[in-house]
Amino acid sequence: MTSKDYLAFIVEQIHSTVVATVDSDGLPVTCVIDMMYADDNGLYFLTAKGKNFYQRLKDKGYLALSGKKGEDTMSCTAVSVRGKVREIRQDMLALLFEKNPYMLEIYPTDESRKALTVFQIYEGSGEWFDLSKKPIERDSFTFGGAENKESGYFVTDSCIACSSCLTDCPQSCIDLTDKAVIRQKNCLHCGNCATICPVGAVVKR
Repeated sequence: MTSKDYLAFIVEQIHSTVVATVDSDGLPVTCVIDMMYADDNGLYFLTAKGKNFYQRLKDKGYLALSGKKGEDTMSCTAVSVRGKVREIRQDMLALLFEKNPYMLEIYPTDESRKALTVFQIYEGSGEWFDLSKKPIERDSFTFGGAENKESGYFVTDSCIACSSCLTDCPQSCIDLTDKAVIRQKNCLHCGNCATICPVGAVVKR
């Protein structure tokens, strides 16, 4: 899947996400926000200018969000995004109402909609985590020119191919040839391999 596919999944399959921002005291604050539209340039959502959430977005210009789809943990697909936000032109408001007609019940008149404004998450990174697959699947993605930083555990050339790490991997996602290799798309990032390695060949990035 591409970055655009992941953003579209958030809008179309999850929609209501838990969003975290930081207040003036540097403390985290969460709220539930609908992600209403996605395109090649990011994610879009609405808020009212009188809300504390609006002020936190303006003050910090940054947020993190998570959402999931699934009836229970073992059928769950989750996506998280963190990135930069900005308030954008008002003419996007009509498009977001067209795509999300339930908003007409909340803000039924043109006058009432004057309180609203549109924000765009225009640069960020994200993670996809699918527990419904066996073994689990995970992926990372970026959009808007954000730097793609490697994360998780990696095996260095110090590996002696002793196979100690294979038995402790809960997803059996370590392959062994000349040295151990972690299949990143199936890794839980639990750290068992780094803990058990007798020569410290597994590193976290």
